[in-house]
Formats: sequence, C-alpha cells, structure tokens
Amino acid sequence: MNRSDFDAYVRRFNAEDDSAFRLYLAPDVAVQNGGLQLRGVQAMIDHYAAIWSGFRETLQVQRFVCDGETLAVELRTHFEARMDDPASPFGPVRAGECFDYHGLVMYRIEGGRFQDIKVAYLEFVHTDRHGVRKPLGIVH
Repeated sequence: MNRSDFDAYVRRFNAEDDSAFRLYLAPDVAVQNGGLQLRGVQAMIDHYAAIWSGFRETLQVQRFVCDGETLAVELRTHFEARMDDPASPFGPVRAGECFDYHGLVMYRIEGGRFQDIKVAYLEFVHTDRHGVRKPLGIVH
C-alpha cells in the first residue's frame, strides 16, 4: 500500500462509493473507532450507509506514514448534516450543522488490504447553524 493507493481509497470514500470497502478492506476487517467496534466489510458498508444517508462526509489526509505493514494518517473529517434528523448517528441534528473530527488512524495491512483499523481522537467538534463551535470529546 502506497500513498497513491491510499489516495484512491480516500477518493472513493469521499465519493460515497462503498466499493472502497470491498477493494481495500480484508473481508474480516476489525475496526475500533472510540467505543464503536465493527467486524467485516458488510458492517463497514452498513455503518457508512447510515452516516452517508444523513451527512456529507469528507476526509482530508494531513500526514501519511507507511512501512508496508502499518499505515498511519493524521486525518481531518468534515460531516455536514444534509437534513434535520432527530436520530442521526451523532444525535439530533439540523440541516447545515457540522461535525469535525481530527485524529489519527492506524491501519494494519495484510495481503495488500486493511486487516485492522484503529481510530484515535484528538478533537471532535460540533458547529451549529450559527457557527457556534462546541468540543464534544469522543462520540462513540
């Protein structure tokens, strides 16, 4: 896995193309995102289908490090609510509200695919429709 491969994964992800999960994740991938744990490609597809149905999500890689077995990125992710939703994955939201993640993600690579993904939080912030920002800590 090199930077251009990872950038292709991010492009698919940002386009809400769930083929990114089938192409880049091992079938039994293990994901730990705060307290949320997912197992397998289908679990990732289902999780992101729920997020993408209510939010526009955009990843931006700040830093990339890879030694062939482990890949780590400093990542910023921006979520913008597409609609009012009293039961979104982040709790009640109004269209136009935003959430911003800043953190580190570490991927263990086996056979050219992500076998294990761990998400660590540096910051998670909610911004309301008036531009008021509120740090939330870890969401899961």
